Amino acid sequence: MINQFVTSNWYLFATLIAILGLLAFDPIRRRSSGIRAVSAIQLPQLMNHDNAVIVDVRDNTDFENSHIAKAINIPINQLKLNLARLEKYRKKETAMVLVCRSGQQATRGAQVLRKENFPNLYTLDGGMNAWEKEHLPVQR
Repeated sequence: MINQFVTSNWYLFATLIAILGLLAFDPIRRRSSGIRAVSAIQLPQLMNHDNAVIVDVRDNTDFENSHIAKAINIPINQLKLNLARLEKYRKKETAMVLVCRSGQQATRGAQVLRKENFPNLYTLDGGMNAWEKEHLPVQR
């Protein structure tokens, strides 16, 4: 019965396998690139114990609406132009956590910084959505 269902709906199973492959690919890609993910619960510890720097890559309007305390706002489309603002953190090998709304733009930003040889890069898993969901403090 199951075999008949699978053979008559093979395209559904092919789609399922493709989606699972894409979901598995992102963590593997991050690990191989040296970019680590940090959860909203883990981030305050990284900030307090490792003096992590928060780089918010959302646009200025979203940043002004709510952001993590002491975050530096450099919109993703201006990141390459503003590398000088982050240079002092590269030299100290400071942990840098990139933040966006959901995590996708932060990953792109971290890849840009990795290409520029910034060490110790993290992204906030789930972005500001995850931060606010955990009721962690924001500045407005």
